[in-house]
Amino acid sequence: MRHYASLLKLRCFAKAEVATLTGSATSAEALLTEYHRRGYIDQVRQGLWVAVGLDDSQPVASRYEIATAINPGAYVSHHSAFAYHGYANQVSYEVGVTSATRFTPFEYDDVRYRWLAPRITAGVDAPSPRVRVTDMERTVLDSINDANKVGGLEELLVSLDAVPYLDVRKLTSYLGSYCTQVLYQKTGYLLGLFNTTLRLPESFFADCHSHTGKSVRYLDQGLPSEERTYDRRWQLVVPRHPLSPLNQGAT
Repeated sequence: MRHYASLLKLRCFAKAEVATLTGSATSAEALLTEYHRRGYIDQVRQGLWVAVGLDDSQPVASRYEIATAINPGAYVSHHSAFAYHGYANQVSYEVGVTSATRFTPFEYDDVRYRWLAPRITAGVDAPSPRVRVTDMERTVLDSINDANKVGGLEELLVSLDAVPYLDVRKLTSYLGSYCTQVLYQKTGYLLGLFNTTLRLPESFFADCHSHTGKSVRYLDQGLPSEERTYDRRWQLVVPRHPLSPLNQGAT
């Protein structure tokens, strides 16, 4: 067990990190094989391992630490970032992971890890040594942009309702990096629904409006026609009663 304490500190690790401890790739391979046999570590996926607690035989790394360790530069994003920050409504058994390097979805310990394409590069924080996650402003914009991939519009609305504050400077900067007309439209509309709490300045909404162009877009393509209405300011087809999931105590 000479290296077990060091692996506990690493929590989730690749073979190269073990080789740094042992001095060579060959000895790292031997250590991984032996420790796995003894139940000191578990294999998350090919090339990725996690230390196991001796008292409960459970992985010591959280789902967010595992997500961050999937490949260099990987970080938690979208609905999973809402969950990390404490603003997700539903318990999810899927973690959204953004990285420049694509990976095949996989499951470990009853959690599915899913790759999501990076849209911009800014807005990634490291709140702990083994976790990278999008900040709240980037999380909001990513989730608005990809709502159909991360729990749908209703779950997004519930998460937005829980957010107490957004930095207007970051929002403006990240929207500029996205440089997508429809995202300006959706962001202006959705954040306007919650601006009693968020208190974003009217100049922010004016800036969003200045980027809308003339195209009419849909906030949610899946809405039945009888549940749709047209928002003239944002040139969006939106739910007739957008906040009804909140009023009904959506879960």
